[in-house]
Amino acid sequence: MLLLALLVAADPCVSGVPVGKRPGPYSFLVATGPQRGQQTCYVCEQHDGGKPGVVVFARSLSDPLGKLMTKLDGAGKKDSGYKAWLTVLTDTADLDGLAKWSQGQGLKGVPVGAFEDPAGPPAYQLHPDADVTVMLFVKEKVVANFAFRAGELDDKAVDAVLKAVPKLFDGR
Repeated sequence: MLLLALLVAADPCVSGVPVGKRPGPYSFLVATGPQRGQQTCYVCEQHDGGKPGVVVFARSLSDPLGKLMTKLDGAGKKDSGYKAWLTVLTDTADLDGLAKWSQGQGLKGVPVGAFEDPAGPPAYQLHPDADVTVMLFVKEKVVANFAFRAGELDDKAVDAVLKAVPKLFDGR
């Protein structure tokens, strides 16, 4: 029985929109930047013109998550319309708390906000065990998808996500 539990725990977590599929629109309450306090759909903005985007869903805030977001902010080609953002899944939006965390992590160009349902947007089918789900998309299609259980987002995982970013610019 213990062996079965260990094997199940070792399986990779699968969460979010599969590669090759279109991420649907969803709005969340932005906590940082000029759109603070507004419901915003960055997926909608990125689909307009097929611009590259990285959406990160998180159920908890951590230093490794801050590191990932900082690196994603600097990873894109700005003239391509590239945008990365963080959507925290929660029961209640704490905009001040999210803004303070964002500032503490040194995030400058990455919008951070809250989606007020811990399950996330229904069309995204986020796995309940996924603490962090990262989807890279361009031209209205997901080109890479990563999911991490609590404690799995480490330097190696951050590097794996960053290695997928060039897929957003292939053929552009």
